[in-house]
Parts: sequence; structure tokens; C-alpha cells
Amino acid sequence: MLTLLASSNLELLARWEGSVFGMSSTAMANSLRQTRDKIHKIKPDLLLLDYSLLGPDQQKDVLEIVISAPQTKILLFSPTLPDNVEWTLFKSGIRGCCDLTMHTEQIRYAIKAVLKGELWIRRSLTSFMLDELVEVSMEKERIESAIHDLLSNLTKREYEIAMLVGHGESNKRIANRLDITERTVKAHLTEIFRKLQISDRIKLALMMKDTVSSLKLSQTSQLYNDPSCFT
Repeated sequence: MLTLLASSNLELLARWEGSVFGMSSTAMANSLRQTRDKIHKIKPDLLLLDYSLLGPDQQKDVLEIVISAPQTKILLFSPTLPDNVEWTLFKSGIRGCCDLTMHTEQIRYAIKAVLKGELWIRRSLTSFMLDELVEVSMEKERIESAIHDLLSNLTKREYEIAMLVGHGESNKRIANRLDITERTVKAHLTEIFRKLQISDRIKLALMMKDTVSSLKLSQTSQLYNDPSCFT
């Protein structure tokens, strides 16, 4: 395992080194720019990040790190932050937030928790988590309802063709299965795209993914790789 220690604070770096001793090899960075460079080059498993290295837009800085190395788990060390600021950083991709004064043994506990896939998070933030879950659930229901309304506009034959596209069938196979011409299939697809307010076959396949319970990964691959699938 490789851990990147990102701070210009020598005392903090010493505590971090003591915390990961025997658990991981380490690399160091003393600025945000150097942190980004090293993350890009060495792709560490874990990043211990000093909050003071972040710029005025902390969320943006964290997002850039997460995007550049999504496999890297970030444990942020900061002074006491307002709950909403800390929650925003969790939403941006950090896996834990620790007080700057945390002792070595506590840091080890936090590291082990984060490496197991857990969040190191204060109890006061649980209300934010619950609110987020409710919001996501409601948004999912709204999306599902909107898709259902759009699909209800299709004729029986159009819905049948949309389902087959969701299964990864090409125009030729759909035509053979329904005993119609490929030209007719294309005409139906044009009307389906119009009614569902989408622009292409891939978006239709994605829309039908949740509707077609038997959709398999190999069928999705076939949809992308078979040139005859695209109109």
C-alpha cells in the first residue's frame, strides 16, 4: 500500500508517519500543486491531506483530486469546520475528516476504517446524510415517473422495438424477429426518439435498462460494437 502525506506542517507530517508506520510506504508533498502532480504520477491508495493546502474553493480542489485518482481514498485533516462545509467536502469525495490535533492511535483507527470502505464522519453530520438519501430517493422517483410517462406515449409496436433495443438487438435482428423491414424499424425508431425526447439509440438503450430486467452486460457490449446497430 502507498500513502501520500500532503502537508507543509512538519509536526503533522511526523504524526502521520507514525500513524502509517508498518502499514504503508509513504511519499510526501508540501503544496497543492505538488500533491496533484504526485497523485497523477504514483496513484496512491490513501491520501492524508492537510486542509490548509486547499485553495479558497476547497470543493473544486477535492473534486480535481478525486477525478484524477478515483481509487485514492482521501482522509482530510482540518480545524473544526461548519457542518455544511464538512458535508460539502464529503460530497466532493473525501472519505474522512479528522481534527488536526488527532493523536497517532486515533489516526490509525481512522485510516483502517477508511481503507475498509467506511466513512470517518462526525455524528452531527448524520442528519445531512439522511436528508441526502431522502432527496436522492425522491429524485429517483421523479425520474422513474417521467420515464414511465414518456414510455406510455409509445404504441404497442414502438414499445416492443424499444424493449428489443434495450436488450441490445440490432435493426436487422429486430426486423427479422418482428417480420418487418429494416426500413420500418428505422421509421419506428425515429418516432420513438421523438416521443421520448432523445437523440439516439444509445440513450434509448440506457433509458430502457431499468425496464428490461434481463439486460446482460454482453448484450450492452454488442450494442456498442455491432455497426449494424446504429442508424
